[in-house]
Amino acid sequence: MGIQTVSPVSQYLTAVKDESAAATTYATTDATTKREVAAFETAAPSITSADGLLKNYSALQVVLGAYGLSSISGETALIKDLLTQDPTSSKSLAKSSGNATWLAFADAFSTWGANGGSASATPFTSDLISSITSQFEESQYENNTSNTDTGVGNALYFTRKMGSVTSLAGLMSDPVLLKVVETTLGYDPDQFGALDYDQQVRIMKSKVDLSKISTPDQIQKYAERYLAMLQINPQTPDKAATMMDLFGGSSDDSSILQLFGSSSSSSSFSSPYSGLF
Repeated sequence: MGIQTVSPVSQYLTAVKDESAAATTYATTDATTKREVAAFETAAPSITSADGLLKNYSALQVVLGAYGLSSISGETALIKDLLTQDPTSSKSLAKSSGNATWLAFADAFSTWGANGGSASATPFTSDLISSITSQFEESQYENNTSNTDTGVGNALYFTRKMGSVTSLAGLMSDPVLLKVVETTLGYDPDQFGALDYDQQVRIMKSKVDLSKISTPDQIQKYAERYLAMLQINPQTPDKAATMMDLFGGSSDDSSILQLFGSSSSSSSFSSPYSGLF
């Protein structure tokens, strides 16, 4: 009798019952994740400034991974702006961008943002360290090879993050969430990504009703539909599109910050897409 394989939907339904526990188990068995978590937990309490975090590569990767921002790890100027600008200010990059992921990251380090990048005490409290560790472990679990190959990792990420999305801009600023929605709607993410941004917005406005992807049950059902669509139209596993892929640019002179008229020393933000939303 042949070996029966478990369907991606079944894998997802098993994992989503308690992803935190599954991620913790994964973190204790994956040597790289275990080492990165241990190094972060040791270093974090002594990091009292944005510059201090930026200079600690290992800790920075854990923090970015926890907030779903690994794709911008090379964008030092962008990260610095998010850490050193007051996220409650309408002029800050995080607030003005409409990017929920950027704002969540900036909010976590708001004591730095409110004080130009430093504080008398580290923002890395025991609660924040625990939260970052948990989220990083979930990110590593979702991005392990077995979960990326089946799409289960994207489905789990979608389940975790979609509940906090309140606008089309928020959805489209997150490459993984956008990929799940594109696939579920029957679009090929690569072909959809080749469209002009305003074309993408128009299509999504006509096809996506966020009020129908807002409750835990609705979100889970949507994730299941995504996995079912992957069985009909398989996709070659690939790295998630980065923020730089989404908007264009990679160097300091042509980076994502240039699209928003911002730099590491700027404090204002002007989005070319502000009129679209």
